[in-house]
Amino acid sequence: MASTPVRTFDEGILIDQPWGKLTWLASREMGNSTTMTFGHVIIPADQTNPRHRHPNCDEILHLLKGRLEHSLGAEKYVLNAGDTISIPAGQWHNARALDGVDAEMVICFSSADRETEFE
Repeated sequence: MASTPVRTFDEGILIDQPWGKLTWLASREMGNSTTMTFGHVIIPADQTNPRHRHPNCDEILHLLKGRLEHSLGAEKYVLNAGDTISIPAGQWHNARALDGVDAEMVICFSSADRETEFE
């Protein structure tokens, strides 16, 4: 475990992708959780992240700002700021920022060692 339970945003691990930015703030790799992964995501206006799944953990996504169209299996859901979606382990999913504005969210996984597979 890290020597302090507090992690500032600047201490996160930034992953810059063509479709947006992920900042990991808690995980086993970061040394501040042995049971969960937590992060912050921005998907720029009208961008879509690739369809993927997490075979070893559930995901909870909470939308802070913007709107998203989120696919989950064969279904699609529109999320507004303040909405939360639960994604069961192994379910294919992805998100697209709507309305020409960035979508900002936090995501949490039920494993400190989140696995991701892409379609």
